[in-house]
Amino acid sequence: RPDAARHQQADDDAREQATRRMHDIGQSLWLDNFARDGKGSEMLARHIEKLSVTGITSSTAMFDEAFANSVAYDAGVRQRGRNGESDDTLFTGLALEELRRAAHQLLPVFAATDGLDGWVSMEVSPLLADDSTGTLDAALRIFRQAGCPNLFIMIPGTPAGIPAIEESVFEGIPVHVSMLFSREQYLAAAGAYYRGIARRLRLGRHLDVASVASVVVNRWDSAVNHHLPPGLRHRLGIAMSGRIYCAYRNVLASHRWSRLADGGARPQRLLWSGTGSDAAGAPDTLYLEALAAPQTIVATPENTLLAFAYHGQPGDVMETDGGHAEAMLTQFSLAGLDLDTLATHLQRDSIQSSAMSWRRLMARLSAMRTPVSCGRDRRWAPADSPTNRR
Repeated sequence: RPDAARHQQADDDAREQATRRMHDIGQSLWLDNFARDGKGSEMLARHIEKLSVTGITSSTAMFDEAFANSVAYDAGVRQRGRNGESDDTLFTGLALEELRRAAHQLLPVFAATDGLDGWVSMEVSPLLADDSTGTLDAALRIFRQAGCPNLFIMIPGTPAGIPAIEESVFEGIPVHVSMLFSREQYLAAAGAYYRGIARRLRLGRHLDVASVASVVVNRWDSAVNHHLPPGLRHRLGIAMSGRIYCAYRNVLASHRWSRLADGGARPQRLLWSGTGSDAAGAPDTLYLEALAAPQTIVATPENTLLAFAYHGQPGDVMETDGGHAEAMLTQFSLAGLDLDTLATHLQRDSIQSSAMSWRRLMARLSAMRTPVSCGRDRRWAPADSPTNRR
């Protein structure tokens, strides 16, 4: 029907315009937690074309959920299991197969933006979060195995992760620093990146080593909302982001960075993660609308992306000095919050949660190696999950 087609096209154009405005202010839009469901490639292609998506991230928790709820990986698990691979080696191989497909789809974006966008990310094992040497070894191994120009190796910005980030950058590995919550954690990650680049400069190596630093936003609010009066709820994550954005812009304005930029270095870009909002009383597009910031990336789950495309509006562009962030953070301190201690707890909790997902995933893969009968279907799942695979 011509009228229906025109209405559908107008609806598509309106959704595309909403996400296109983010790029107009100099902000990239990445899809957070991409996994195969049988239609993953089609979904990603659609979002690249219609919703201005220019990158994706992945996580251990994402793959754990995907392996639990999809049969798309079963054949690969069986094949690699017969080859005698360990569970972690098996997982790395399967995950890289998945991410290479996505990276290939994003190569035109990667080329068109000269490597600014078009990236995918692969985590090292979260069990290595307190092991600098182990993290570096894993990063080198995954990077070499991937053989992919637009794949970041994701390393957590823990105290032990900071040396591994510096060494990885020095070795020429593109690094996605994850699990950052505070300005101090961000600055430690930025320092590691720039030290690695500076060491390359001193040795006459090329400086074209990309990096992003990922700040988790929504966990601040989920951790404290129930302790706060209504007027302060859903505002801490945004205030912390303003403080970090100010620090980020100061780094980019520094003499230290200018010297490296003159040598051909890329800036480490700031990435907002944890931008989904399902808290009672909070808009579903809360963080995407509040974190409109030039020279940053916002990574968001698909449901939040679609909500923003349908009814979201980018808010005012964040001020480079953080705007009212410090005044707002003072209110939280007066309300009894120790923000530095909370940032440390949030990072440790994130590491522990990711480690739990990793252990659950390894147990799932171990059980999936051997099929068991379940009615008419053949299914694979951990022994402690009798209703496991759907």
